Amino acid sequence: MDNQKTDEIDLKVLVGKRVRQLRKRQGLTQSELAERASMQESYLAGIERAVRNVSLDSLARVLAALEVEPIEVFRFGGLEPGEGLEGKQAAIRLLAAFLNERSLEEVELIRRMAMDVMATIDSEKNRQE
Repeated sequence: MDNQKTDEIDLKVLVGKRVRQLRKRQGLTQSELAERASMQESYLAGIERAVRNVSLDSLARVLAALEVEPIEVFRFGGLEPGEGLEGKQAAIRLLAAFLNERSLEEVELIRRMAMDVMATIDSEKNRQE
């Protein structure tokens, strides 16, 4: 049950960060976006900070105000680890989201490159020991 709660919190953080990213890309303030979405600025701020459990209706209004397709809010690949996204598991989830948006050929290339990089790192570690 604790893992389920953690995943829930992570999704709120990811969606909130993505809404903020989309808003900033369009050069909008929270106040401007909140007005366009017909909601309180404090509610929008709560979504972005992941302190609000946003309803689908509210999220749809935000996305309509941003003039983006609903799938855009779940494209987490461009997010950077940071506040609320610390740690190895968060970095792995962001990497998986990034890879999910790529073709199979690109994923295979990245996998091979990662294996080469890890082999180099392991080799360096062994040399230093």
